[in-house]
Amino acid sequence: MEKKTQFSLWYFIFAMFAVFTLHDLWVQTRTVEPLPYSEFQRYLEAGKVAEIAVTDNTIQGSFKEPLPDGRTKFVTTRVDPALAKDFSQYDVKFTGVIESTFLRDLLGWVLPAVIFVGIWIFAMRKFAEKSGLGGGFMSIGKSKAKVYVEAQTGVTFADVAGVDEAKAELQEVVGFLKDPASHSRLGGRSPKGILLIGPPGTGKTLLAKAVAGEAGVPFFSISGSEFVEMFVGVGAARVRDLFEQARQKAPAIIFIDELDAMGRARGAFGMGGHDEKEQTLNQLLVELDGFDSSSGLVLLGATNRPEVLDPALLRAGRFDRQVLVDRPDKKGRIQILEVHLKKIHLAPGVEIEKVAALTPGFSGADLANLVNEAALVATRRNAAAVELTDFTVAVERIVAGLEKKNRVLNPHEREVVAHHEMGHALVAMSLPGSDPVHKISIIPRGVGALGYTIQRPTEDRFLMTRDELENKMAVLLGGRAAEQIIFGKVSTGAADDLQKVTGIARSIVMRFGMDDTLGNVVYEEDRPNFLGQAAGSPERNYSEQTAREIDCAVRKIVSDAFGRTVSLLEARRAILEETAADLLARETLDEPDLKDIAARVHP
Repeated sequence: MEKKTQFSLWYFIFAMFAVFTLHDLWVQTRTVEPLPYSEFQRYLEAGKVAEIAVTDNTIQGSFKEPLPDGRTKFVTTRVDPALAKDFSQYDVKFTGVIESTFLRDLLGWVLPAVIFVGIWIFAMRKFAEKSGLGGGFMSIGKSKAKVYVEAQTGVTFADVAGVDEAKAELQEVVGFLKDPASHSRLGGRSPKGILLIGPPGTGKTLLAKAVAGEAGVPFFSISGSEFVEMFVGVGAARVRDLFEQARQKAPAIIFIDELDAMGRARGAFGMGGHDEKEQTLNQLLVELDGFDSSSGLVLLGATNRPEVLDPALLRAGRFDRQVLVDRPDKKGRIQILEVHLKKIHLAPGVEIEKVAALTPGFSGADLANLVNEAALVATRRNAAAVELTDFTVAVERIVAGLEKKNRVLNPHEREVVAHHEMGHALVAMSLPGSDPVHKISIIPRGVGALGYTIQRPTEDRFLMTRDELENKMAVLLGGRAAEQIIFGKVSTGAADDLQKVTGIARSIVMRFGMDDTLGNVVYEEDRPNFLGQAAGSPERNYSEQTAREIDCAVRKIVSDAFGRTVSLLEARRAILEETAADLLARETLDEPDLKDIAARVHP
C-alpha cells in the first residue's frame, strides 16, 4: 500500500467518526433553536403545547399557536422531574445539558477497532516480508529478478575453464548481442533460448554470468522456484513483469536457474494443487513466442533434470539450443585447477597434471572445493605453501571422509582390514590395464570406511571391453578373496564391493549384451539423469524364464571373477602376508612403497 493511500484512508476514518458523533447536534441546531426547560414547563402548564416527542435526552414538540418570535416547534433537554420541581419553587430559569460521550465512545469501541486494524496491517506486512513479497501485497506480482547492469556480474569467459565446447556455443550469442548487424548479415537470427544442461556443479550459472559480462548487457537472474508462491496467479504475473522489464532494457539476458522447478511437464503432477505451476509455465511459453529475437532478448535456462521438462518448452523456436555442460575430462580439470590455483600459495614443485589425475569425475565445484581444502590442510600444518601431499589429503577427505583416529579397532579387526586392503592392491597390480594404486590406509574414515585403497587413473576412459570390466570386478573382489585365503572365512567389510560387482555383472548381461547365452539383447534401458539416479522404474519386458537365465548368468560371472581373484592371490600369498604386516605396522603406504611392492609382483 502506498503512503498517499494510507493518509487518505485515515482522513476518511476520522471524518466518519466526526459525522456520527455530531450528527444529532448538527440536525438539531440546523432546524430548531433549543428552549430552556423552565420555559418549556411554563408553556406546558399554560396549555400552549400541542405535541410532545420524548427521547432519552431531549423533548421535542410543537406549539398550538406560534410564539411572539414566530417559533412553532421546540426542543429542550430533559431534566430530572424531582430537580425540576425543586427549581420551579424558586422562580429560576434552568435547562439541562447533554454530557458529551465522544471520548467514552472513542475509548470504548473506536480505539479497539483502530488497534485491531493496526495489528492486522503489521501482521500482513511481516507475512509479506517473510514470504518474499517485498513491498507487500501490491508488489506480489512483481518480478524478484536480480539485475546486473553491464559488467557488474564480475565474470567473463576468462573465469570459465574446462567447458570449451559450451563456451564456443555461447560466444556466438555474445556476438549477436554485441554486433547484431554483422552476425545476421546472411539472414541468420540469434537463438531465442539456450538451455544449459549438465550435472550439478559443472558451471552452468557461471557460464550464464560470463555471457552477460562479455556482452556488457543487463543480466536478469532469477531461480525457477521464485516464480511460484502460495497465491494463485502470482507466478504468471511475475513472468509477465520479468519480460516487460527486460524489454525496457533490451538488449538483455534473462537467466532462469533451476528451470525444472517451474517447467515440469504438464500433467505430471497428478490431481490438484499444481495448477499454479502450470499457469506459470503456460505464461512462460506465451512470452517465449511473443518476443522477437531481433529485439536483443536472449533467454538462458539451466537445469540438471532435462528429462522432466515439458516438451513444449524444448521445441525449436523456444529453447532453440541445448548446450551440454558436462563434468570435465583430464584436460578440462587441468584448466579449471589453473584458474583456482591462482588464489593460493602453491609450492614450486607441484605438478597440476598429478592433481588432475587424482580427481576423475570431479566437477568444477568439486575442484574448487578441493583447492580450498588443500589450502586449509597446509594451513593446519603451518606450511609456507601448498604441497602435492596436501592435495592427496584433501582428496581423501572429500572422497573417503574425515579420519576417525579415535575409532579403535581390536587387533583381529585391524588385521582383517589390512589383508582386505592389500588384497585390492595386489590384484590391481597383477592385472594388465588396471589403474595404478596411489595409496593404501587402514585408518578409519567417514561413517563406515575402516580402510581404503586409492587408484589413480592414467587417462579418462569412455569405452570398456568385457575383459576390462571383469578385471575391474576382480579388483573389487580382491579384499574378500584375501580374507578367504588368510582367515578361511569372510566378513561384512566387502558389502559395498559386492554391490558394485553385482552392478557391473548385471550391466554386462542386461545393458551391454556381452553374455553369449543371452545374446546381443538389451534387457534394461539405461535411463539415468544428471543427478545419478534412475529417471524412473525400469520396465520389465521379458519373461520369467529369461529372468532366471539373467540371474544365473550374473551369478556365474561373479563366481568366475571371484575364483580368478582367489587364484591370483594364492600365487602371491607370501607377498600378501608380508605387505599386510607392513601395513599393520605403518597404517599407511604411499606411492614410493607401492612401487616397490609392484616390482615384487612383476619381477
